[in-house]
Amino acid sequence: MKTRLFFTIVFFSSLYSLLIFNIYNLQIIKGEDYAKRGAAQLSWSLEADRGGIYFTDKNNNSIPAAITKYYPTIYAVPLEIQDPALVTSELAPYFDIDEEKMFKMLSKSDDPYELFTRKASDEQVAKVKELSFDGIYISEDKYRFYPFRELASQIIGFTAPTDNNYIPTGRYGLELYYNEELSGKMGSINGDNITEAVAGEDLYLTIDSNIQTQAEEVLNKLVDKYSADRGMVIVQNPKTGAILAMGATPGFDPNNYGEYRLANFLNPAIETVYEPGSVMKIITMSAGLDAGKLTPNTTYYDSGELKLDGFTIKNWDKKAHGRTTMTEVIEGSLNTGAAYAQSLIGKDLFYNYLTRFGFGETTGIALPGEVGGSLRNLEGDSRDVNFATASFGQGVSVTPIQLINAVSSIANGGVLMRPYLLADKEPEVMRRVVSEKAAKQATDMLVSAVSKATVAAIPKFDVAGKTGTAQIPIKGGYAEDKFIHTFVGFAPAYDPEFTILIRIDNPYGAPLAGLTVVPSFRDLAEFLLNYYNVPPDHLE
Repeated sequence: MKTRLFFTIVFFSSLYSLLIFNIYNLQIIKGEDYAKRGAAQLSWSLEADRGGIYFTDKNNNSIPAAITKYYPTIYAVPLEIQDPALVTSELAPYFDIDEEKMFKMLSKSDDPYELFTRKASDEQVAKVKELSFDGIYISEDKYRFYPFRELASQIIGFTAPTDNNYIPTGRYGLELYYNEELSGKMGSINGDNITEAVAGEDLYLTIDSNIQTQAEEVLNKLVDKYSADRGMVIVQNPKTGAILAMGATPGFDPNNYGEYRLANFLNPAIETVYEPGSVMKIITMSAGLDAGKLTPNTTYYDSGELKLDGFTIKNWDKKAHGRTTMTEVIEGSLNTGAAYAQSLIGKDLFYNYLTRFGFGETTGIALPGEVGGSLRNLEGDSRDVNFATASFGQGVSVTPIQLINAVSSIANGGVLMRPYLLADKEPEVMRRVVSEKAAKQATDMLVSAVSKATVAAIPKFDVAGKTGTAQIPIKGGYAEDKFIHTFVGFAPAYDPEFTILIRIDNPYGAPLAGLTVVPSFRDLAEFLLNYYNVPPDHLE
């Protein structure tokens, strides 16, 4: 009797000790992990649905660009698994988990949770359902989904968990800039009172997915053809400031952002500066026309070079062109002619016009990380040569969004609009930069340049535009064999539907922009004219 009682006491004491040890293991040793998991599950249930981001086409149809989507998550509860070896042999081939590692995971008899995979494939889900093992489960978790993958990725950005919170937070692009609006408001629990989450706001963009797709396709072909380091494109409505497309290559897939370099996330349209080259000549001419310092027929004698402050300025073709009008300066893209126009305008007035056009300041577009470029070489006691080179786009830096916005102001009769991306935003006039007359005269000069060069010309339409072949600054001067090619143009020239800026960096074997970006501009412009069903300017 005493022996039986002794063994009974020992048995229940051992059982109680085992229970105490298990509680200690769960609450003390693994308590922090389980507490975090429980908190995450509670946070998940209180999380607000993130607002969507939508493209808007010409018919005001909304097309999802960033939405919340439910994906299957497959996990194991090892303490429910009877035969870890069998489960491992059947499932390991379908998951990116080493067989030995999976067996160890499933052999933890006191472990309530082991993750196999998030965003499980259809094949993985089907196999788990087919085998129907105890302890292997499928749940649904929500993640951000980007249906168009790389399209407009630098505009949209992506979401990722923070270090101390699993809830997705906006990183880069609109996901970051409008993170608070998109996130909504989390629910809360206070005793028995539960406050439900408030869903985030949806964003409807001025970006047209059809235009964006075509613009990026044209750009990618251009970059590939000339083995360029990178490229970018912007399409804007000059009358409103709305951005219809904005893309860059190399880009990234926000669904798998972890596979890309940090540099791919940056938006070069607003976050990089460069010397624009000869595109700036039309800004110089517009300023001179508005100030009454010159006309399209004002002439000067081009000797092929100009000496200032110990430096010699030459034309791109190294030639002298004799008696030349300002219109012919634009047609031939003559550096000496632009410098002459600037000398007529004067330093202070020229600088003031550049700031009026928006150079040296940010545009205020609703995207994170915008920079403002620099007019530093023209500030203070600057030399004549600095102003002369600025007249044809050297020695000053701009962003692509500044440049297209400035040219769009000429297309818009001299009125500068603020660029914007939200479709429900009212267009905002920033200021008048030049008179309507000066803008019309500048447009005439650009139309003449396109007509004479013919490469950007489109039959039955008047097209206005200007190339820029810019050298890349290096320490002590400029690289001799590296260039940035830009073309900015608008059409129809006298009632424009769009302005396009297209740019590539360091194209192989092509020193002039007329051979690279101009044909691509024409292809994109023809698409847009057809897309908007724009009637011809003339029938001849």
